[in-house]
Amino acid sequence: MSSSPDYPSTSPPTRAPAVSWTLPVITAIALVLAIAVSFIGSGALGGTPIQQAAGGYLGADSTLLAPAGPAFSIWSVIYTGLAVYGIFQLTAAGRRSDWAASLRVPALLSALLNAAWITVVQLGLLGMSVAVIFILVAYLAWMLTIMVSRTPSSRTEYWIMWLTFGIYLGWVCVASIANTSAWLLSLGFGENASWAPGLAVALLAVAVAIGLGTSAYSGRIFTALAMAWGLAWIGQSRLAGTNQSELVGYAALACAALLLLGSIAIAWRKRGCQRHEPGSCHRSKRIYRRTLGAAAVGQGASGQGFHPR
Repeated sequence: MSSSPDYPSTSPPTRAPAVSWTLPVITAIALVLAIAVSFIGSGALGGTPIQQAAGGYLGADSTLLAPAGPAFSIWSVIYTGLAVYGIFQLTAAGRRSDWAASLRVPALLSALLNAAWITVVQLGLLGMSVAVIFILVAYLAWMLTIMVSRTPSSRTEYWIMWLTFGIYLGWVCVASIANTSAWLLSLGFGENASWAPGLAVALLAVAVAIGLGTSAYSGRIFTALAMAWGLAWIGQSRLAGTNQSELVGYAALACAALLLLGSIAIAWRKRGCQRHEPGSCHRSKRIYRRTLGAAAVGQGASGQGFHPR
């Protein structure tokens, strides 16, 4: 599948001329800030743990769409990836790479938005946190379109970016749904309502559609894997936590399985058609673009360089 790229043995990588240190250093500072603020969000350095902040509405049992506590361990993977990316983009290879250069600004902004989200939650501003997290989703989606449309300079660069920002986007998509439900509950919307579980299941279905859409668009499973992880822990929380709902719990587990298997099948099919039926691949891509309303997917400026597909 497309998460296991092909590596050509010929043609040198396509690299941009060396750039100044200014933007790479600013990006590194923003990433350090995001990681430092995350310690505050974990309860260290005098901060309040996210699950206890903002009136506890972001806790594991606060809403029907809140994941269980262990789900948040994925942040360790994301922050490790951000740290590795921050170092890589300071290296000579990272500063010369045209692919990395095109991703640096949205990566910088995503780091600042991450820090901003934790800050507004610490201040108890749930409504503002919803706005921030959806802007964060937009910037990470922007990064996804860039990563799909351009060619990385090396396999190292490919894996750093996709394992970090692909997973990051998937988790934030799930978190945005949980964040929104927490905010609505804080306003009294749907509290103890009989229709709330049905609405929760509908939103889970929307999450599956988004995850499958990203796999269809990118041909990769990283984002969908992170989303499936979050959905599975929503199911576990509804079946074993204090805010139980068998309907939502089993639906979340089913959605996680569907998303996992569906994204693997889509990525496998796209990889196969790219190798054997390029015309069919282009037709499928046009269908996906019409369905998702996405921007056209580029295929790289030339046949040179590292090709991840």
